Amino acid sequence: MKTLKINGQEFQTDADDDTPLLWVIRDEIGLTGTKFGCGIAMCGACTVHVDGAAVRSCSYPLGAIDNEAITTIEGLGTPDALHTLQAAWIDHQVAQCGYCQSGQIMSAAALLKDIPNPTDDEIDAAMSGNLCRCGTYPRIRAAIHAAAKVAALKPSGEGE
Repeated sequence: MKTLKINGQEFQTDADDDTPLLWVIRDEIGLTGTKFGCGIAMCGACTVHVDGAAVRSCSYPLGAIDNEAITTIEGLGTPDALHTLQAAWIDHQVAQCGYCQSGQIMSAAALLKDIPNPTDDEIDAAMSGNLCRCGTYPRIRAAIHAAAKVAALKPSGEGE
């Protein structure tokens, strides 16, 4: 049995080490906000954080997890306390079909953690691996800029 720390809770799994993290998150734990897109780590729909770094869970083997904290879209914010990115996504009406959005938001959160006030070029570079079939890229960029501004106004520790 392996213990996983997901969204601040511990879960046990007996899945094989080569099982993609995505399937444990979705099928065993029941957190379905993280989506299966391409299965080859190219579209970003499955993006989660492992110790704060954005990873593609569809190709990230369970065996690579060794006591790291995993955060999914469900752990980023709640309906009553949205993460600044989730609120910005709503304010900028980013989602169309919505399928890629959890991965987009998780990638954007990792970007803002590393670069609190990114330029358009930095956003484009960081988000280039996240595909949106609906083409909401200008709205995604605007929402990231808006979230960065809101986070900059919050006292330290309240930016999430």
